[in-house]
Amino acid sequence: MTNTKRTHGDTSHDEDNKSTEAGGVPGPMEVLREARAQLAELTGMTAESVSSFERTEDGWELEIEVLEVVRVPDTMSLLASYQVSLDPHGVLTGYRRTRRYERGRAESRSGGH
Repeated sequence: MTNTKRTHGDTSHDEDNKSTEAGGVPGPMEVLREARAQLAELTGMTAESVSSFERTEDGWELEIEVLEVVRVPDTMSLLASYQVSLDPHGVLTGYRRTRRYERGRAESRSGGH
């Protein structure tokens, strides 16, 4: 019979713990990865990037850019920005689409700049 008991010096989970802060609360990088994965799983669409990220009293708020419709040429593909809320442990608690745009279109600036 093989002994599978873990020793105190076992470092097999060090990679996972690097992104977790004291007290078991996920660190920023872990939250970013999990938010993208959870949104992609819920919507069935590819999360391309995170355009804003903030820790709040209630957890985390992110804006994630998602590829909604693939078109040829790629500059005509439709992207969308989603506002995503997570609890302090990085579990998605809500999301909503805030805008939709073509990849090749520059965002217009307000205020005449």
